Amino acid sequence: MVALGDRVGVPAFHGLAGVGTRDITPEPGIRARNWGPADWDAATGVHRRFTLTAIALAVPEQPDEPAVMITMDGTWWRRVDDEARCREAVLTGLGLSADRVLISLSHTHAGPVLCAADAELPGGAAIPDYLDRLAHAATEAAREALADLGSAVLEWSTGRCGLAGNRELLLEDGCGGHRPVVGHNPLVAAQTDTPADDLVLVGRLTRDAGTERARPLATIVNYACHPTTMAWQSSLLSPDYVGAMRDLVERTTGAPVAFLQGASGELAPRQQYTGDTAVADRHGTGLGHAVLAALAALPEAGSDLTLTGVVESGAPLAMWEPLPRPADPLVRTLTTSRDTVELDLRSLPSLAELATEWADIDPRSRAERLQRARNLRDGYVTGPTVQHPVWVWQLGSALLVAHPGEAYSPLQLELRNHAGDRPVLVANLTNGPGFVYLPTRHAYEVNAYQAWQTPLAPGSLERLTSHACNRIDALARGVGR
Repeated sequence: MVALGDRVGVPAFHGLAGVGTRDITPEPGIRARNWGPADWDAATGVHRRFTLTAIALAVPEQPDEPAVMITMDGTWWRRVDDEARCREAVLTGLGLSADRVLISLSHTHAGPVLCAADAELPGGAAIPDYLDRLAHAATEAAREALADLGSAVLEWSTGRCGLAGNRELLLEDGCGGHRPVVGHNPLVAAQTDTPADDLVLVGRLTRDAGTERARPLATIVNYACHPTTMAWQSSLLSPDYVGAMRDLVERTTGAPVAFLQGASGELAPRQQYTGDTAVADRHGTGLGHAVLAALAALPEAGSDLTLTGVVESGAPLAMWEPLPRPADPLVRTLTTSRDTVELDLRSLPSLAELATEWADIDPRSRAERLQRARNLRDGYVTGPTVQHPVWVWQLGSALLVAHPGEAYSPLQLELRNHAGDRPVLVANLTNGPGFVYLPTRHAYEVNAYQAWQTPLAPGSLERLTSHACNRIDALARGVGR
């Protein structure tokens, strides 16, 4: 039964917020060879701009203990030390602890190579300066966001977008067996009864909600789909589909967009691996309209729909109207945590064994694979197990789980199921190298690329998921303390 005065609550955070942005578009000529088949090394032009957005959040009672979320267009950190150097510069510049800063990459595969060790390769001379530029831009945008702290409300809505499809395809090999390849699998839903996750989680950040000065500050978009539309056929620098999505949403709302790449280890566009920018723009436009639809479903900022009365007409009409949200300790809570989960390593072949195994493939592709294998062993694999870092933030009614690797989508599906009706953002490629997949056990069984590429043993995804669920429960027990 429903009574007068009942409300349909919007998940929210009430507190202080500020936003800062920077243009981080690379210059053509920088090394951007992220694909083995590419017959070029350095970028020759720019498809769409690259941006960085910093969002600072705090509670009025503790304005000197903010949390800062930084999102940027970028590929992936190929070496541990490059990411650590960048993040340490940001932490030092802001004077914040490691649990209070997230630096998250969009994972475009058409951006500069983020690896200072490639400086001697064609186009690589520009990489070290660009890495310094990223650290500086992140620090300055975050400072701008912190200086802009003011009363604000962050509210959440959801949409649906069918851009992402499962990319674990088993191709018949003509001998009664199969070969696992990375590309759209149109049969996966029928085979597993688990379609690709199409949820878009959208946050609307608004200044001075409920006053005549209310204005949009930013839109947060969390969606899981590999930005692999633009591939080796194009030498243009591109944010992939994220660029067109961002430009559409920013034109419509007048506020910057912060994009968080979700748990997309096995998800990618159905049409990908192209040099056609129109395809990337079409993908981004579709996602952008899903974001705008989710925003349009929200009531006025700072309000919930409330049952105010019944009007007698040809039928008795229930009047649901937006009224200011009542005080609630939960929506005024901001908590951050960082810890680690211990993950087992699988048996790794030596570099010499890999070179022999890949002896028959294209030399440039083989060199790319071997270099990635070397990077895996330098800084990440340092002992018999791996201490994998995990960040869990409580943003009022919502939760954010972030980690450095590339988890499969069951991570976000299970976390959201565990959290019930609370929104859960999941961010891959955050605060660490992005070369570590966390696949499902099925991926190991069929020897998918993500399974033989990762140093992590089967069960790592499940262990990360369990750990994050436990951290969510711990935060829930601490509300109001």
